[in-house]
Amino acid sequence: MTDFFKFEADFVDSLRCIPMLVRYKLDTCGIKLKLSDWNHMTHTERETLVALPCTTATEIHDYQKYLQQLILERTGQLPKNLPIEPEPAWLDSNNIPTLVQEKAQTIGVNLTSSQWCKLTPLQRFALIKLSLSGHENSNFPKAIAEFNLSSH
Repeated sequence: MTDFFKFEADFVDSLRCIPMLVRYKLDTCGIKLKLSDWNHMTHTERETLVALPCTTATEIHDYQKYLQQLILERTGQLPKNLPIEPEPAWLDSNNIPTLVQEKAQTIGVNLTSSQWCKLTPLQRFALIKLSLSGHENSNFPKAIAEFNLSSH
């Protein structure tokens, strides 16, 4: 089974929203995918974007090309490219981003380095994205609980 988080359970079956796994791949390949573009895709196309690998240089390139072509076919426009972070914070298991630590503290959680380094890159990515201002923040506490990061 694909890596979906429990906090995404209300929409992953229908794939009506872009799951964290796909958002992770978007940041990895540098493509801006708008929800309106996502909604133009068929359920099967969305499932393909979930399932396609996007780890090695070749996979990242192939994912990027597939997604660009798919968005062009569905919307008539090429998607915007995003800068690809050369050393993304979610791959750094040693340093908790200040934004994440501050967000955790607002709900009474003090993240430790040992907790952070035990998380998968996808879990760290989710916490980083969920800490950004303007994001639907109701999922941040759910993610903290799901990843067993609540204070004991």
